Amino acid sequence: MNHLLKIIFGIKIIVLFNLAYCYSQNSTDSTTRTSFEHKIIVGEEYTYIVKYAFLNLGEVKTKVFAKERLDGKTIYKAMAYIDSYEGLPIVDLHQTYESWFDSTLHPVYFQTLAFEETDTSYTNYFFYEDSIIHVIKGTLNNSQPVLDTTVTVNGKFYDGLSLLYSARYNFDKLDSIDLQCYVSEDTSSTAINYYHDSEEISIEAVGHPIGCRRLDGESSFTGVYGLTGYFEGWFSDDEQRVPITADLQVMIGNVKVELIEWNNDQWQPPVYKE
Repeated sequence: MNHLLKIIFGIKIIVLFNLAYCYSQNSTDSTTRTSFEHKIIVGEEYTYIVKYAFLNLGEVKTKVFAKERLDGKTIYKAMAYIDSYEGLPIVDLHQTYESWFDSTLHPVYFQTLAFEETDTSYTNYFFYEDSIIHVIKGTLNNSQPVLDTTVTVNGKFYDGLSLLYSARYNFDKLDSIDLQCYVSEDTSSTAINYYHDSEEISIEAVGHPIGCRRLDGESSFTGVYGLTGYFEGWFSDDEQRVPITADLQVMIGNVKVELIEWNNDQWQPPVYKE
């Protein structure tokens, strides 16, 4: 469920909704030069429910909470909050993800916190230019990290949360994209396809059919809870490309992620038009 909630954000989303922790490299350089600053809305917040068959497993909330200047760059700060519902026998998950990324959607910093009964584990990533990621992992009860290392890479990489925003804002730029991922200290790949026809999508939280654009793809790695293989996601057919719903394959079967609440004065779900 950790990963499933990430991929929507992305693909990947990550491979859209998240990681054990996934960094993705665009096979083209189109996103490395394009600023999406005019599309990123500070304060926007979206909440999703995660469903498996008749069970509601939990919720994931995403939010862009700040815009600052750092080392001469405009930096956006985003959070994702992932929480399973209490009393479920198949999952007990409480985590946060924080990503700082520039106007081209490439991250400079990422952190995840996993909350457990007796301790909280953390993973921090520091992105240095196009070649080095500094990785630090540990627990809050232990002053010494269990891992402190650097990874040499070739090109700009995304973390799972910043990848969500890349997936959102590249519908009008790309037909497909190949992503190289670094997951659990191993490399793998994910391919995403963009479809440009408007589709009709209905969800419980909205009283009219929503106009959406679809993406789908295939991930070659196996992530947390068996996240792997084929996935689909639908994003609003408008300027903001808000994630509406996604279907993901995990260990227990097919999982659906669906928008239930939003806080964005500049957005309402667009009505589907034939």
